[in-house]
Amino acid sequence: MKRALALLLVSALSLSLLSGCSAGPAAEQLSAEPISLTAQELAAHGPDVQDACDALSSFGLELLQNTEQSGESTLLSPLSVILALSMAANGAEGETLAQFQEALGGVSLEALNAACQSLLSDYRQLGGSTRASIANSLWVDPEGQISEEFIGRCMGIYGAEVFQGELSAPAVVDNVNRWVSKQTEGLIPKLVQQPFPEDTAALLINALYLNNTWELAFDPNSTYPREFTNSGGQVERMDFLHHSFTDLLYLQGEGAQVVVLPYDDGRLAFAAILPDSPDLSGWLDSLDGNALSRLVQGAEEQRFLYLAFPKFEAEWSGSLQKILTDMGLEDAFTPGQADFSRMGDHPNGYYLSEVLHAAKLQVNEKGTEAAAATLVAPASGAPPPEQGVELLLDRPFLYGIFDRQNGVPLFLGTFE
Repeated sequence: MKRALALLLVSALSLSLLSGCSAGPAAEQLSAEPISLTAQELAAHGPDVQDACDALSSFGLELLQNTEQSGESTLLSPLSVILALSMAANGAEGETLAQFQEALGGVSLEALNAACQSLLSDYRQLGGSTRASIANSLWVDPEGQISEEFIGRCMGIYGAEVFQGELSAPAVVDNVNRWVSKQTEGLIPKLVQQPFPEDTAALLINALYLNNTWELAFDPNSTYPREFTNSGGQVERMDFLHHSFTDLLYLQGEGAQVVVLPYDDGRLAFAAILPDSPDLSGWLDSLDGNALSRLVQGAEEQRFLYLAFPKFEAEWSGSLQKILTDMGLEDAFTPGQADFSRMGDHPNGYYLSEVLHAAKLQVNEKGTEAAAATLVAPASGAPPPEQGVELLLDRPFLYGIFDRQNGVPLFLGTFE
């Protein structure tokens, strides 16, 4: 009998059982009755949704603080992790559910579901040139005994596709990787490297892809090399993007300078944050839960600003199991202690066996592409007049893609 659950984050999630096997090497798509929140239920949770978004912003910062290591660049998608964990939380009960709610910012499961359903709906309707694909899927093993109600909630609230097959079969690895690669436009072609254990009962997968265009594009002719001093004190020459802006969102506070570059969809924005101190890790650890939201949402128009920052690509992949355990999600990973009784009818219960995450970012003169993402900074124009601000990101800094309306971080990273 299978009882292990795996989360795969491209984020993605996986569930596990103790033992067992089943037939059928290929995964087949299933249908079930979706269970979603009605318009009335969403309206009733309206006041809770912003509280949940604030909590998710705090979660994103804490996740980065626990993942970032001094001297190493990091890239995460807090939104992707949140969506996969929130799906899993719908199968939890008792102390396990309480730990999910506390780790995800101390809000109720109902508020989390309402916030996630609202965000998914909003991001799938972004205007401008933004292409956003936020896809969820649930993969179940026939011997996992996953309940119809749990499947329906994943489908209705999170829009998840549902597949069934023997999850320990090697063919499932190829199926999962093809699904992830398709959803991320090939930026993350191979999330899973080896077959899942035989006790795997279910996989919960979130794949997030963004392709955004700057509201004000950079001039490719203004990209040229400059020196960047990394966290180890070594100087590297790399291409920088440069531009003189007459109106750009800027703020100095929380011991840092932040510049916010809007995309043409009118809602999302790329933010780069340069600490006053060269010690990025120390400054990052000093921030409290809502500091990033205060910085990004508090930025105001600066009349003249000269900006220069590196052109770069970033990617990160790895397990989040220990990090999430350190953040308080302990019972979920412990066989015999985890309570996922709302997920299915397995007599010995279920537990989380793994949480894998992969993210990639590309930023260039036109905008950013994320799921895989590359950061490119163009250069052009002369420094601003004396009353303006010059912001040169030539040492370690924090960056992210944020929702300007509610402060939710879709991506967060450090460039070191």
